[in-house]
Amino acid sequence: MSDERPSPEGPATFREVFGQREYRAVFAASTLTWVGDYVAKAAVTLLVYRETESVALSAAAFAVSYLPWLVGGPLLATIAERHRYRQVMVVCDLIRMALMLLVAIPGTPAPVILALLFATTLANPPSQAARSALLPLILPGDRLVVGLSVNASVGQAAQVVGYLLGAAVATVNPTAALLMNAGAFGLSAVIVRLGVQDRPPAMTGAHRSHLLRETAAGFQMVFRTPVLRAIAVLVFSAMLFSIVPEGLAAAWANEHAGESMNPGLAQAVIMAATPVGFILGGLIIGRAIAPARRLRLLRPLAVAAPLALVPALLDPPPVVVALLAAVCGFAVAGLLPMANGLFVQALPDGFRARAFGVMATGVQVIQGAAVLVTGLLAERFPLPVVVGVWSAAGVVLMSVVALRWPDQQTVTASIEAARAASGRADGAPAPDAPSESASPDDPGPGHVGPGRPRQAVT
Repeated sequence: MSDERPSPEGPATFREVFGQREYRAVFAASTLTWVGDYVAKAAVTLLVYRETESVALSAAAFAVSYLPWLVGGPLLATIAERHRYRQVMVVCDLIRMALMLLVAIPGTPAPVILALLFATTLANPPSQAARSALLPLILPGDRLVVGLSVNASVGQAAQVVGYLLGAAVATVNPTAALLMNAGAFGLSAVIVRLGVQDRPPAMTGAHRSHLLRETAAGFQMVFRTPVLRAIAVLVFSAMLFSIVPEGLAAAWANEHAGESMNPGLAQAVIMAATPVGFILGGLIIGRAIAPARRLRLLRPLAVAAPLALVPALLDPPPVVVALLAAVCGFAVAGLLPMANGLFVQALPDGFRARAFGVMATGVQVIQGAAVLVTGLLAERFPLPVVVGVWSAAGVVLMSVVALRWPDQQTVTASIEAARAASGRADGAPAPDAPSESASPDDPGPGHVGPGRPRQAVT
């Protein structure tokens, strides 16, 4: 990895980010699998519906991809810490390719398809955790923040492209769409194998204990470290409100479209608005604003995200709702890459994959809970009132989160502590390292708890 740092006068450039060969490989592989996944979702949903004529089973085929995160995301992500990141990504891609080829076999019963899909998605947490932990090793300094912005924006674009492409191909031949996804995984494995440097596991054999204990250490690291906890609360709170327009788009379109717009078109406009705003926010704020200013904007953007949705109280037409959702997505995209960049910098090397599992699972659970709760409330109260009041509560919550955000000195101290812990992981002595040897159950450098009393952030 290059030691070169981007200029402190301004943000890193796209040229600097894509100038890193390993990042280009990870970016290309990720984009392929993102598009392939959304193509497969559209194809499988249609395939199951054609086979069973059951809306419930078709919906189950769509929702099954969320189950691994809910039933064992952090545990599966911990596996990535035990092995070489490149190896984890390649093996997971090959497993998903093989399983998608089985799904594509014509005449496969719907229950078998669902079981194969669930098995396929079990490879998502370790693969994504390995990729997340690898990026800070590839992109130094502000390049990481810009790289995360690019990833987030392209991920949103891949969702739109994948759904459109998947629906178009699956209408003619669902099997062809599934084969496209299998091919994407195979090509991704080749790109990662050839384009990413092989690195030793972040967690050495000496630091291994029990998988459950290692997973618990990941939770402890996130929620016992003040800076990491503050970032987690910020991200979870943002997800709690930004998902609502997308989740309730169908109801809003059908109940409030009126005669001016077709309900189907209204739903599509609302659902596409948040990704579009997210893409614009990630690219514009991530590239055009200097790092120091982005950090100062983090708190205002946190409050602006739910604030943008409060005018829903006035029962605006779907086009206006879409504009509000786009502004919300823009604000969220402006704060997430900076928050994520701080998060990975404040983590010791041996905890990045596990912490990713904690955060990704929390995001999945919170988004699902937010849509479920607001949907239930909308059964009893007018939808505009539910969305507006929910968002107003979000303004209050985000204001509290912003006020309690740690100061720059605390953030810097936390990052320095993580670097020192990572240095110990590499065999370098820490300035105040304890003289006693670590116990066999010590999960590794940076552990928060009785075995690791040293914690710079208080």
